[in-house]
Formats: sequence, structure tokens, C-alpha cells
Amino acid sequence: MRVKIALAEKGLDYEERAEDLFGGKSDLLLTSNPIYKKVPVFLHDGKPLCESSVIVSYIDETWPAPALLPSTPYERSQARFWADYIDKKVLLFLFDSTSAIWKASGDDAVESAKKEFVEVLKVLEGALGEKEYFAGDAFGYVDILAIPITSWFLASEKFGNFKVEAECPKLSAWIKRCMEKETVAKVIPDPEKIYEFVVNLRKMFGIA
Repeated sequence: MRVKIALAEKGLDYEERAEDLFGGKSDLLLTSNPIYKKVPVFLHDGKPLCESSVIVSYIDETWPAPALLPSTPYERSQARFWADYIDKKVLLFLFDSTSAIWKASGDDAVESAKKEFVEVLKVLEGALGEKEYFAGDAFGYVDILAIPITSWFLASEKFGNFKVEAECPKLSAWIKRCMEKETVAKVIPDPEKIYEFVVNLRKMFGIA
């Protein structure tokens, strides 16, 4: 999703090839990303690039306009810091603590997982502050890395019995602003569909 949004922001055409990650990965994927053997992989001039944050940076450097990263070295370093936080903290808690929310069977376990997740989101909200987007007035690099993650929030809210909007109102307003952009809205999946997916996972785990 990150790569698709970045390409759309640049106005670039591309060929998309879907992978059956459960039924058998293609030879193209396995040879293009032999280390992790996962998507996304971006092929440009016959050369593969892996990891979504790396690919988005490459796209921004290869096609400079409109710029996704800020103009000054300090601001760019700050953007990369928060990109690292998103990948190492927000994603980690989303799929560890958030899965703990919907896997948990006791109220205490759910409450603990929910508290951890909200604390991570509040740090991210602090980075956003009063700005429209993470870099200021313009949608950019950090926004692109963060916004796809938010499609999983609804499932956490429903099973954790809380609202991101109540806990992090500024972050919630930012999500709504991002979703008003066509480049984002056409890529991000319906959170209700993800919730249904999680419901089915719970059944598979014998929770529901």
C-alpha cells in the first residue's frame, strides 16, 4: 500500500503483479527477494528493491517532484526517525499487542494490550502535534508509511472496546484528512473487511 500511494503521488504508471503468499510464491518473488521472500518488491530497470520504506525513499529520489521528504537535512532526518518508529514500534504493537487484544480471553489481558497500543499511538500523535501532516502542510513520506497501518485500527477498537478518536483525537483527524486524498482512498482497504478477516481468524483460533 505504501508503494502504491507513493507511485500515485508521483503520478507514475506501473504494472502490478499480485502474489499468492499462502498458495505458493512465484519464482520472480523468490529470486527478487531471496533474503525475506516477501512482498513488496519493486522492480525498476530490471533491479529489485525490497522493504516498503526503502522503496518509497527510492521512488522519491528517482522521481524528485513532487517531493515526499522535506527539503532540509534536519527535517529529512526527523522524517526517517519517525519512519523507523512506525516500523519498529507501531507495526510491532499493531501485530503483537493488537493481536493480543483480539486473542485475549480475559478482561485484564485485553486491557493491558489496549493500554500498550494506545501509549504507542500517543507518541506518534505527539510527533504530529498541531500540524496537518507529519511534515507540516504537505502530505509526505511519514504520512505514506503510517496511513496504511490505520486500516487495522477498527478491529482493535471493536475487540478492545475503545476508540482511537477518543484516545488520540489529533491522530484520528489526520487519518480522516489522509483518507480524503484520492491517492490514499483508492489503496487503503475497507476497515470493515479487515475486521471480518480478524473475526474469521478468531474462529480459526477457537476464540469466537
